[in-house]
Amino acid sequence: MATNNKKIKVVLAQPRGFCAGVERAIDIVERALEKYGAPVYVRHEIVHNKYVVETLRARGAIFVEEIDEIPTGAVTVFSAHGVARKVETGALERELGVIDATCPLVTKVHKEGRRYAEKGYDIVLIGHIGHPEVEGTLGQIPGTVHVISEPDEVAGLEVADPDRVAFVTQTTLSVNDTKDVIAALKERFAKIVGPDTRDICYATQNRQTAVIAMAKQVDLLLVVGAHNSSNSNRLREIGENFGIPSYLIEDARMFDPAWLEGVETVGLTAGASAPETLVQDTISRLKQYCDVTVELLDGVEENVHFKLPKELADTPRPKDALEAWAVSSA
Repeated sequence: MATNNKKIKVVLAQPRGFCAGVERAIDIVERALEKYGAPVYVRHEIVHNKYVVETLRARGAIFVEEIDEIPTGAVTVFSAHGVARKVETGALERELGVIDATCPLVTKVHKEGRRYAEKGYDIVLIGHIGHPEVEGTLGQIPGTVHVISEPDEVAGLEVADPDRVAFVTQTTLSVNDTKDVIAALKERFAKIVGPDTRDICYATQNRQTAVIAMAKQVDLLLVVGAHNSSNSNRLREIGENFGIPSYLIEDARMFDPAWLEGVETVGLTAGASAPETLVQDTISRLKQYCDVTVELLDGVEENVHFKLPKELADTPRPKDALEAWAVSSA
């Protein structure tokens, strides 16, 4: 119940929240728990979201950073970000029952990188050093890989043969995020090769496009997502670039009602690892301070689904698990 008569319109981005790769990764952990029972070990956070991790932990998932923390022979899930070859080898040596939840779009980047490496190319990986996906990709591609994230880093690249250079990108970067770096690479290396822009992660691009459209009609932007989520941080940055006060919140508890001063329209979106229930919780919190109306932004309706690993394809997903991530829209 609103505590005053202030009226606020909330504009919900479309699309927002879970992408197909995140849905698949969570689904894998839940079905593994259903099939094999607890505990199921997960190497690294399955996705970058505390709520997701804690919910799965409560069901029997145990999250670890290194393979040697897992008992020999235990059922083990690799996170959606992908892992290096040495992690795969370590799991094999420990006879772990591995189920790979790497996003298929990340796997595609690994394959492209290996294909270029086999042809003797220096490879430029456009991404952020230290991000789990980048660390995994570095460990999947043999040969020379240079990691850069800004156009001005191109001039400092030292390659064996300027005519044999290829690039790949971190999937949580959009066409807009990478276009200036790619342009600088093409200007310096005339024969550089790389994936078509259609290979960029559809979910990252769609969520950014929605925020760009929304930024033109709101006074405040709220992004629900983890602070270590690359794509969530980028959504907040887009709002800031439009001159709109923009905040990244992990859940409704982080919302500060002082942000509503002088605000009539709030844009609300969520990063690709944030469940819809956190978005709805945020709307409920806004309703504690204002009379709220909710409007859904016109946008892309995603219908992408990735296949499950064959060992889990016939295992049903627990009904209560499904209910944890999605609630009816306002």
